[in-house]
Amino acid sequence: MPDPSSVGLWHSLTFRDADAMIGWLTSLGFIEHAVYRDDSDPTNVMHAELLWPFGGGVMCGSFRDRPDWPKQPGTGAAYLVSDDVDAAFARAVEAGATALRAPRDEDYGGRGASIADPEGNLWSLGTYQGA
Repeated sequence: MPDPSSVGLWHSLTFRDADAMIGWLTSLGFIEHAVYRDDSDPTNVMHAELLWPFGGGVMCGSFRDRPDWPKQPGTGAAYLVSDDVDAAFARAVEAGATALRAPRDEDYGGRGASIADPEGNLWSLGTYQGA
C-alpha cells in the first residue's frame, strides 16, 4: 500500500458543515491528517486533509463565497478504491450516506457501489483500479 500522503491526486470538496462531514469521512475509513480553523470562528474549517489508506485523500473546508474558487457544496463526485466495497458501502450508509447502487460485480471487472454523502456529493466505491 502506498504512503497516502505521497499520491499526487487529491479530491477537493466544500461542505456546509465541515465538522460533520469530517466525522462522516473518518467513519468511512479516512484518516484525519490536519485541520486548520479560522481563529476568529473555530467552526469555520479553512482547510482539512484526510488520508485514504490506499493513497491520496480529500482536502476539504467550510463553504465560503469566494469568486476565485466558486465551488458549491454537494456538487462533487469521486471514485474511491477499496479492497472491501461491501464493508465500505455499509459503513458509509450507516454513517448517513444515501445508497444509490448496492455493491455488485461489474461487467468490466471488480466490484462497485454508489452512494451520495450527507451533503449530496456522489461517491463510487470500487475495487477496479484500471489496467
